[in-house]
Order: sequence, then structure tokens, then C-alpha cells
Amino acid sequence: MKQVLITSLLAAVAGAALAEYPEKPVTIVVPFAAGGPTDKVARDLGDVLRKQLNQPVIIENVGGAGGTLGAAKVAKAAPDGYTVLLHHIGMATSPALYRKLPYDTLNDFEYVGMVNEVPMTLVGRSTLPANTMPELMKWIDANKGKINLANAGLGAASHLCGLLFQQAVKVDMTTVPYKGTAPAMTDLLGGQVDLMCDQTTNTTQQIEGGKIKAYAVTTPKRLTSPALAKLPTLDESGLKGFNVSIWHGMYAPKATPKAVVDKLNAALRTAMKDPEFIKRQEALGAVVVTDARTGGAEHKKFVEAEIAKWGPAIKAAGQYAD
Repeated sequence: MKQVLITSLLAAVAGAALAEYPEKPVTIVVPFAAGGPTDKVARDLGDVLRKQLNQPVIIENVGGAGGTLGAAKVAKAAPDGYTVLLHHIGMATSPALYRKLPYDTLNDFEYVGMVNEVPMTLVGRSTLPANTMPELMKWIDANKGKINLANAGLGAASHLCGLLFQQAVKVDMTTVPYKGTAPAMTDLLGGQVDLMCDQTTNTTQQIEGGKIKAYAVTTPKRLTSPALAKLPTLDESGLKGFNVSIWHGMYAPKATPKAVVDKLNAALRTAMKDPEFIKRQEALGAVVVTDARTGGAEHKKFVEAEIAKWGPAIKAAGQYAD
């Protein structure tokens, strides 16, 4: 009888603690440098999550190793809901890119939900002689062995898109990896590199300002945002079947109580309906997810499918990290 009473009391105390979650600031770990596309999404999301959680939301940038350092930090964090991860497609590509991944993508996290999908753009330095996609293809053909293709590091969205682009055009380019999207864009703006394939969240403003040249989008359909609406798709430009979009999702450490994950999910779903958040995402060319993938279970199924999709392409390219 005494043991039953103690067990019931502990359950009641635990339930009360969960009911009061969150009682302190929540940290969103972004596994990339500040100023990059994922960082921008996290900061926009954090602004509206504060209202839903009624607590400060702190953005912590833990860059390095293609996003795996930040993801590993969250996987090892206390499962209390106060440290969560906002990651992009790297959640699905890292299992193929890294031989020794310090976490299990599908089993070391509680999946909170998917946030958005972000198209990508193929862009070039402002001094490139090519102004259209057909002209760019001719320029690439005439400059084989001389082309520099920037990316934000192994496993970054720009690396993955650039990898598929090289396979599609059947031309090997000199890839120039940077420690984040911001320095890669800085060198593209400065003309130190020729091309980059990057998310609209990072390229739209530069395209609008005429600081870089934009050639095409990576989605099957043209985009509707004013700055990008005139750009053709790579598919219609002759690279049939080319389809790359970058998505973002939220994750908590494994064993985070279901009640806490449910509260995070409810806050996330409400935040994603916020008109200001939607407006900010649309201005960057991103689309806020509204389907079943906003739930943890469906998002996990989606990630499983993405792992199956990207694994063969990465292995075929033979690009691995230790």
C-alpha cells in the first residue's frame, strides 16, 4: 500500500512538472553558422514560438562537420524539452555522407514536426558572361576544368545540390567548401568563385539587388515569388527530372516525455500559422508546410524516404567524410 502511494505521488509530481512545461527558456540548436539559411528560418520561427511557449527562445549556433556536431549535441542533451534541434535535409543525407555518424538519425531523436520546404537557385558571380540558362550551359561546356563551384561545407544544402548539378550536366567542377553559407556567398559576391546552388532563403535578396546572376530554380515548377518568378526550372532547361528542395524539421532528444513533445508540436503548428512567419518565409521563397508532415510520425516517415532517396546518389559520387 505504501509503495503504491509513493508511486502515485511520484507520478502526480511528474505530471505536474510536465503540465508546467516550459518553465525556463528553450534553446533551438542550429547546426550551422549564424547568418545562413537554416539560421534565418530558426530566428523567424523563434520569434513566434516565444508567444506560444510564453518563454524566451534562444538560438544557439553549433556549426561544423556538415551539421553533425550540432545534431549530436542535441541527441546527447537532457530529454526535457529545453534543448531542441532545427535541421534541414542533412538529417537524411548524413547517414550516407558520414561513415561514423555520432548518432542514429531515426532512433536518437523524438520527431517534433516539419517546418518548411525551401527551393534552391542556381546562381553565379555578377561578372559571368552568361546571362541565361542556355548561355550558362554553353559557358560550362567551354570552360570544363576551370569552373569553381562554392558550397557551405560537406553535407550542406549547397553541397548536395551542387553534387546533383554536376552529375546532371556531366561536368566535374572544382568544389570550394566554406565554413558556412555566409562566407561562401561573400566570395561569390566578390567574384572569387563562379557558381553556387543555394537556398532561396540565402539568395533572394542578393538576386533582387542585382549582386549575383540567377539562372534557374531546382523545383519542378517555377516559383511565384516576385524576385524569382521569371527564372526557368532546371528541368525545363534540359536537365530532366532535376528536383531538389531543402526542408527543415524540429527534433528533441530521445526519451523526451510525450507530453513535452506534444506541447512542442502544438506550439510549432500554431507558430507556423502565424501570418508574420508565413510572410517572412514567402518573402524568402520558402513554403510553410501545412500537411500531415507537421506531425512527428509523418515527418519521420518522410525522413526515412529521404534517406532512401539520397543515399544512392551520394554513394555514387563517392563523397564521404570520416
